[in-house]
Amino acid sequence: MVQSTQVAPGIHRVEHAAVNCYVIEDGDRLALVDAGLPSTWPVVLQVIEELGRRPDDVAVIAVTHAHFDHLGFAARARREIGAPVWVHEDDAYLAAHPYRYKPERNRFVYPLRYPRSIPLLLRMAAAGALNVRGVTDAVRYAADPTQPLDMPGRPFLVHTPGHTDGHCALHFPDRDALISGEALVTLDPYTAATGPQIVSAAATANTRQALASLDALDATGASVVLPGHGEPWTDGVGSAVAAAKARGPS
Repeated sequence: MVQSTQVAPGIHRVEHAAVNCYVIEDGDRLALVDAGLPSTWPVVLQVIEELGRRPDDVAVIAVTHAHFDHLGFAARARREIGAPVWVHEDDAYLAAHPYRYKPERNRFVYPLRYPRSIPLLLRMAAAGALNVRGVTDAVRYAADPTQPLDMPGRPFLVHTPGHTDGHCALHFPDRDALISGEALVTLDPYTAATGPQIVSAAATANTRQALASLDALDATGASVVLPGHGEPWTDGVGSAVAAAKARGPS
């Protein structure tokens, strides 16, 4: 039996191959935030079943950003259950072409510098990281930052560019939780480092901008931070942001 973890009221974390995605409950509707890797889809379907729900209860798949490890099953889910895939307009091209991005540094040297990352990267590859299909009909987020998104959970969109141009976090004020995606993680797959941090330059487009975007996360005041990689952070977003800034880029 697959075990998901409720990490905030009505928010369930699904961790698979070192990547997190989240199932959001709201009445009789569900939302998925991020789409993991291709082989994560059967895991998510089992979690939905264990929650007593059905796949067609999923109203939307909202992605924090369009890198391959957060878009993995999006095209398949779109085809099988018809749920739209939402992405920020600045990541729309990347959603269609999830490998066409240029990180700040050459990612291929990182396993040599950080050999502890190799098992993590192999897990991701085995889960389909090298075979992710793009989404050509993604719906672009249409949101006023002062108004919640019209999706289950009613989160506020927080634009946090740096990791990608269109990276967004989702803040759920009534649940005191923030899904930070890769704007702030507690595990970097490219270095295997744990604790609050931005993702290394191996996968981040602009680390300086990523560090600056931490202020937008801090402004939410959320107690619980739910990252795209790593364990939830329950000591408040302010302490996570302070730790990430102190660590700096890698």
